[in-house]
Amino acid sequence: MSVAADFEALYGAAPDGVWAAPGRVNLIGEYTDFNDGFVLPLALPHTTVAAVARRDDGVLRLHSADIDGGVVQLAVDSLEPLSGGGWAAYPAGVVWALREAGHPVTGADVHLTSTVPTGAGLSSSAALEVVTALALNDLFGLGISRPELARLAQRAENAFVGVPCGVMDQMASACAEEGHALYLDTRDLSYRQVPFDLAREGLRLLVVDTRVKHALGDGAYAERRAGCEAGARALGARALRDVSVVQLPESLALLGDETVLRYVRHVVTDNARVERTIALLDAGDTRAVGPVLTEGHASLRDDLRVSCPELDLVVEAANAAGALGARMTGGGFGGSAVVLVDTDRADAVAAAVEKAFAEAGHAAPGIFPAVPSAGARRL
Repeated sequence: MSVAADFEALYGAAPDGVWAAPGRVNLIGEYTDFNDGFVLPLALPHTTVAAVARRDDGVLRLHSADIDGGVVQLAVDSLEPLSGGGWAAYPAGVVWALREAGHPVTGADVHLTSTVPTGAGLSSSAALEVVTALALNDLFGLGISRPELARLAQRAENAFVGVPCGVMDQMASACAEEGHALYLDTRDLSYRQVPFDLAREGLRLLVVDTRVKHALGDGAYAERRAGCEAGARALGARALRDVSVVQLPESLALLGDETVLRYVRHVVTDNARVERTIALLDAGDTRAVGPVLTEGHASLRDDLRVSCPELDLVVEAANAAGALGARMTGGGFGGSAVVLVDTDRADAVAAAVEKAFAEAGHAAPGIFPAVPSAGARRL
């Protein structure tokens, strides 16, 4: 059955509409978004789809086709941050954030299904938040812009769920365009759609899901955010985005804490890698992006220390088999890597990664091409 038919079977009436929001993969720029920096994500074809009907009685009913359990029923007046609730906290948090911002959301019936892999670093949570926000924006005629919807979705995850993420994932899900990567300045949410037609250039971007689940709510992400903020304070900067790569050696010399120093070095150099990547893409030299990806992985592994053996193995095996470059993507501690490869080498590189995983005794990875896809939309 379709998601609309499932909604009707569940709630006894047809939905008012159906919306979709994609997951994302980030090409370059990791842990830069909460430092007011630059990122370059693209939306995936994998989406979270929501059938939604407006309610005016203060009742919020949530159901997921992908998670065992019945309908979660909540009162919109009683939504409280950090009150638990598992997956339902994400859409509930969006309702809370909208109401906190003064928008008159009076309830909804929601039925969800998703093809975005969870725990793979592909922003399943952002897709869930953005599809909920877009549906409610439409149904209640709120007139909220896409960047502001992304900000509200981020607030839901930060303040309601308790994950201190930046805004990249929500912006990518809300604002990406098919055939493009999203060059985003996370300070002011200005962005540019960068043409990213890999097939035309004989290239492919592979996503390798290591099957190692990550959960950003476990404190390691928050610890790195706090370290970055401590580094900015120590340097007298509003955010690490304001520390230039040219100033980096003298800036690092001012930092006494070795951990904070490593975090600062990663963020400042990764911001520079985003700008280098954009320059290469604008010049039509996409192949040269490969080594920048590998360089970024080394920084995430050695300075930020958010990689894991499986992610390192993807990068090592892919590059040894002839990839142009590779790096982990997303929050790390598991999840996925991206591999830039010539189309005619893609199958051989994927096979080499699978062989390396088998020889290391790891579960087989999931491998698929990242096709730059459309952002959130009403279906």
